[in-house]
Amino acid sequence: MSESPNPEQGVGAAEHTHTMTGKRLAATVLFTDGQGRVLLCEPVYKQVWEAPGGAVEADESPRKAAAREVGEELGLEIEPGRLVAVDWVPPMDGRTESMVYVFDGGRLDPGRAESIRLPADELGSWEWCTIPQAHERMRPLVARRIEAALAAVETGTTVYLEAGYPVG
Repeated sequence: MSESPNPEQGVGAAEHTHTMTGKRLAATVLFTDGQGRVLLCEPVYKQVWEAPGGAVEADESPRKAAAREVGEELGLEIEPGRLVAVDWVPPMDGRTESMVYVFDGGRLDPGRAESIRLPADELGSWEWCTIPQAHERMRPLVARRIEAALAAVETGTTVYLEAGYPVG
């Protein structure tokens, strides 16, 4: 009679994972208002606007990272809604490839929006923006991602993107 394989060794073991490359991970939250605009933030350290969110830390899920980042950046305690987009971003500008997860933050009512508090050392302002305004203020790839994610929210779907472009 043979022994059952140890799940930590042998069959199904992950010894090969140490040779795999790591991808950077980020998570953002898409908030909308009653007019279908999206909440964008103006960082103090760069020229382009962003959606609330940021890097996923070690041993943190993208969803938890999204909630943490919204708390840090907007002062809002939230439970992100469903995943609406995943975007593979190729290596560029000296950065390695990454995966960006976009979660639905839902409609933010005016009272809740008034409670937003920005960290002065990170964000200068926030604003409700139309998709054309997003394209004016954001890097093209990021604006495409926001536009595709908003469409996914409106249609109840989830979209896979590469460099902000829907695939499949």
